[in-house]
Amino acid sequence: MSSMTLKVLLPFEVFAQETQVSSIVVETAQGAFGLLPQRLDCAAALVPGILSFESAIQGEVFLALDEGVLVKTGPDVVISVRHALRGADLAHLRDAVEQEFLSQDAQEQQLRASLTKLESGFMQRFASLRERSS
Repeated sequence: MSSMTLKVLLPFEVFAQETQVSSIVVETAQGAFGLLPQRLDCAAALVPGILSFESAIQGEVFLALDEGVLVKTGPDVVISVRHALRGADLAHLRDAVEQEFLSQDAQEQQLRASLTKLESGFMQRFASLRERSS
């Protein structure tokens, strides 16, 4: 029986590299999209969602993915996304995604506060330079 290799790429690392994958299901804007080893080569835009794959070694595995791109070429499937999380089952994966979103929210709030301070400081300096030149 034929199988596929699956590689999930993040901006700065290889998140997952799996062999002996028999099927993959991902989420696209048009709905769920399934891949089998015999499927013709293709590309698809992915939306945030759950990817599941069947592996001879690990059984069914779930990954939470951010938006990205999937490319299938022969037996090789490469997925490139900004964020990905792995879970033993859907319940644990849901908890992990929730925690990740909460930590990202806190980081974004800190970033916004820092940008506001930077912007305010820039405007004050600009105003003082303008007053000096008048």
